[in-house]
Amino acid sequence: MKALVIPEPEQSHFETRPEPEPQASGALLRVRSVGLCGTDLSTFRGRNPLVTYPRVPGHEIAATVEALYGEAPAGIRVGMNVAVSPYTNCGQCASCRRGRPNACQFNQTFGVQRDGALTEWINVPYSRLIVAEDLPLRYLSIVEPLTVGFHAAGRGRVTPSDTVAVFGCGGVGLGAVSGAAFRGAKVIAIDVDDGKLELAQRAGATHAIHSAREPLHERLQELTSGFGPDVIIEAIGLPQTFRAAIEEVAWTGRVVYIGYAKEPVAYETRWFVQKELDILGSRNAQPEDFAAVIAMMRAGKFPIDAAISHVFPFAEAGEAFAAWSGNPSQYQKILIEVSA
Repeated sequence: MKALVIPEPEQSHFETRPEPEPQASGALLRVRSVGLCGTDLSTFRGRNPLVTYPRVPGHEIAATVEALYGEAPAGIRVGMNVAVSPYTNCGQCASCRRGRPNACQFNQTFGVQRDGALTEWINVPYSRLIVAEDLPLRYLSIVEPLTVGFHAAGRGRVTPSDTVAVFGCGGVGLGAVSGAAFRGAKVIAIDVDDGKLELAQRAGATHAIHSAREPLHERLQELTSGFGPDVIIEAIGLPQTFRAAIEEVAWTGRVVYIGYAKEPVAYETRWFVQKELDILGSRNAQPEDFAAVIAMMRAGKFPIDAAISHVFPFAEAGEAFAAWSGNPSQYQKILIEVSA
């Protein structure tokens, strides 16, 4: 079978690899389409600290069940289309013991710590299959990135009485916008790209701030009656936005970090104490986040087709990475159609 391999930063090629061997339990999936996200771009550029090379990328998966190994759970059958939860968990570390396997110390995500889905076939345990047969394949491809943002809204304990500001309206940031809106909050989207801000408003944001043109502090104060947002979700990963989240959030507010800053961040730490802030990390997603995203999609509350900016055939996946790396602002969500 063919697989797209990133052997080293800024390089990619196709390899022929053996088809997956039968397992004691689980499903053989024919990969249909794969969404690309910022993690994949960082892998291609050599800026992902969690990845080793060579690596097959891809963890946003829509697939068709081709074979069943062992005793399949009720509702799983050959021929059905599924999304995939791309994580693993050990069951023994502190996170797993606390019922938070999404943050497993030894997690291996498809396309990061282990080879991913930009190939023709993959084996997946039954517990990682996400069933939503009524959704089109393209929709299934973007379930996972939206769950990451939904999980961040959950970590922030977002309620209908909250005003939530989201820094960054890429794929994960859009998930945070829609996740907070789906919980009933007033949402302020913040970005430096007009197209992303427009899409964020279609995804549920009630206000948008172009932070390269508008004074961020003054606009946030104006939109929150001088208090600042109750919750700020940082989905960019820049030192300045890490700091801005602490500075702009309301007193006794909550700050949720999804992005990784690529360098150390210096803080005015008195705000941590004086504001008595809850400062939270957010990683991956839980099963309930997948269920919530699917419910939102079924309700028609996310502009799925508008969010997908580019679709490439599998044969052009390498060119897609190179083009994206060369001009990232021109791309919102890329889908790779692996098989018809």
